[in-house]
Amino acid sequence: MTLRLLTAVSVAALFAGSAQAETVLHILHTNDFHSRIESINKYDSTCDGETEEAGECFGGSARFVTKIAELRKQLEEAGEPVILLDAGDQFQGSLFYTTYKGKAAAEFMNKLAYDAMAVGNHEFDDGPETLAAFMDMVEFPVISANIDASQDTHLHGKLVGSTIIERGGEKIGIIGGTTLDTPEISSPGDDVIFMDDVESIKADVQELTEQGVTKIIALTHEGYKRDQELAAAVPGLDAIVGGHSHSALGTMDNAVGPYPTMVAGADGVEVPVVQAYAYSKYLGHLKLTFDDYGKVTRVEGEPILMDASVTPDEETLARIRELAAPIDELRNKVVAQTSAPIDGDRVNCRARECEMGNLVADAMLDRVKDQGIGIAIANGGGLRASIDAGPVTMGEVYTVLPFQNTLATFQLLGSDVIAALENGASQIEEGGGRFAQVAGIRYTIDPEAEPGSRVSDVMVRDGDEWSAIDPTATYGVVSNNFMRGGGDGYDVFATNARNAYDFGPDLAEVLADYLAGQGPAYAPSLDGRITIR
Repeated sequence: MTLRLLTAVSVAALFAGSAQAETVLHILHTNDFHSRIESINKYDSTCDGETEEAGECFGGSARFVTKIAELRKQLEEAGEPVILLDAGDQFQGSLFYTTYKGKAAAEFMNKLAYDAMAVGNHEFDDGPETLAAFMDMVEFPVISANIDASQDTHLHGKLVGSTIIERGGEKIGIIGGTTLDTPEISSPGDDVIFMDDVESIKADVQELTEQGVTKIIALTHEGYKRDQELAAAVPGLDAIVGGHSHSALGTMDNAVGPYPTMVAGADGVEVPVVQAYAYSKYLGHLKLTFDDYGKVTRVEGEPILMDASVTPDEETLARIRELAAPIDELRNKVVAQTSAPIDGDRVNCRARECEMGNLVADAMLDRVKDQGIGIAIANGGGLRASIDAGPVTMGEVYTVLPFQNTLATFQLLGSDVIAALENGASQIEEGGGRFAQVAGIRYTIDPEAEPGSRVSDVMVRDGDEWSAIDPTATYGVVSNNFMRGGGDGYDVFATNARNAYDFGPDLAEVLADYLAGQGPAYAPSLDGRITIR
């Protein structure tokens, strides 16, 4: 899809000094890029040369260089200013991040000349120091209004809540926001404080308004649902450009809402909420028309599919190939075969039994089955891609499991296992990454029940038999070190685990070894281990 560029202005705008003069602002935006510097295939994994040649790849930084340069030229020639925003989670997701951390992302974001970026939860995956190093490299502000980093030695004095961009003689205020559960799902440390997002954004709106800024955009990494709540709660916002939930908005097959989604605002005006899926597949394009008083009078736009119709920029491609060279040998190593695609779709793996969840949990349990471990629990949010049929490369495995988590084993009472499953089921409606994919155990979820009472019929496998879990018995459990430390809300693992060992092998290596041992070709399947009532 390509946005129809509307270059005509209203009749009133043709007359200088008219009280009804209109100004236009184009907002190009990305979110949840997740280190997809190279192009992706239909499974959101790194695209290979053959698929690229067939014209079946999407995204990648080189396509964005081409498309954004084209749009800037067209819009600026039409006298219509444009800004480029990112709603967070540039970090984590491919071997480019594993190898270069934030350096590669910074280089290509600078080349694209972003105007501002919100802090995403994954920007903290390697601690505040890695985020601070990234902020030192980029040529634009990285912002979040609801993070107090004043006590952190790395981020103190660097992380601000908002910024002002000047375009066409107009001042545009951009206010950042970051999901409040970042301390549970990432690693910001104890000195980075997350504050109420509504009150924090309200305070920055007031501050910008007092400075005479009449055009204010919230740039948030909080999710589609929360963005709609913010639009309804915070007066003075002209639009919300969001991320975090990887929501496809528009007319595409997997859309979860319209682009833009219009929300009745706190001050009686409708506020457009937008997001552009994830993994570099789309470039968001929102057009706002303002009157003399900074009031939005018209909202238009649609996401642009970054498919083969967009030719990658050759200079950027050459640089990407240069950076990819040191990791190509590892990435291209074939470790297994699969007879069919393995579904790791985010929507499925965060709400129900999914093929990738079964595979990863089975691989974890198989690795430690001789250590008295009978239950595997993996967080659905840790599964980041699907795998297509045929040869499976180590690069694909790392794309599925990019976090360098290690296996963690421990003992847990049956009642605590149930509590862990309840935690996993507590955010189904939000697509929470804590959803529990399992092996050696099966259970039923009632999504309509209150969180904390959604799980029933928990059964544990004993050989070829299944028996009801005993709340007073002790069970051996395998998970990953992130969850064992309380990540994704699994506090019960951090507080109640006994005889814990958090330093097992890398989860990606465990998966690769398991796949290699599954005969001539692994056959993905669902077997009913999770029932949705």
